Amino acid sequence: MEPIILTTGRLRLRPFAPDDADAVYEACQDPDIQRWTVIPSPYGRPDAEFFTARLCPDGWRDGSMYNFAVVPRTGGALIGALGINSRSGPGTYEVGFWTAKEHRGLGYMTEAVLCAARWSFTSLGCDRLEWKAETGNVPSRAVALRAGFRMEGDQRSGLLNKGVRRDTWVGALLPSDLGLPSTRVYIPAGDVSAAP
Repeated sequence: MEPIILTTGRLRLRPFAPDDADAVYEACQDPDIQRWTVIPSPYGRPDAEFFTARLCPDGWRDGSMYNFAVVPRTGGALIGALGINSRSGPGTYEVGFWTAKEHRGLGYMTEAVLCAARWSFTSLGCDRLEWKAETGNVPSRAVALRAGFRMEGDQRSGLLNKGVRRDTWVGALLPSDLGLPSTRVYIPAGDVSAAP
């Protein structure tokens, strides 16, 4: 897929470019980002260069992941990163994100997640957008809840982070949660009237 730019009232979600490496490197020095995400730790300049110049463009090209730099709509410093990854089978994608420390608590990432979710449902044929975070990552859970994700439970050993298996919280957002149609029929459990 050709990379695209998404916009909200305050934000632009654009593909990462090689010249974002400095901003990504600086943001990822934050111990919280290194602790709660699966980025390398310690995070070096070569990691940022690989992410911005290779991993992100390759993901757009092969359709495996769509990584966006989240920046102010009117221009300015990197606010965070958001990725939509195709990992769980047809029609199911996973969202992941981090926010630079100085931009937390302002609602930016919730706004970005909702924008990316609408795009996923309308352009990617996504019928289920999953969110997963290590148990204890309260800020990530707060973003997911504000964006409308329904918490579905815990997964034991659901995430491999820096060589260690960790438990995770899991949630999902469906097109209908945002008033959008699904590409496939969905029959909720217990809805006997809709069963074939």
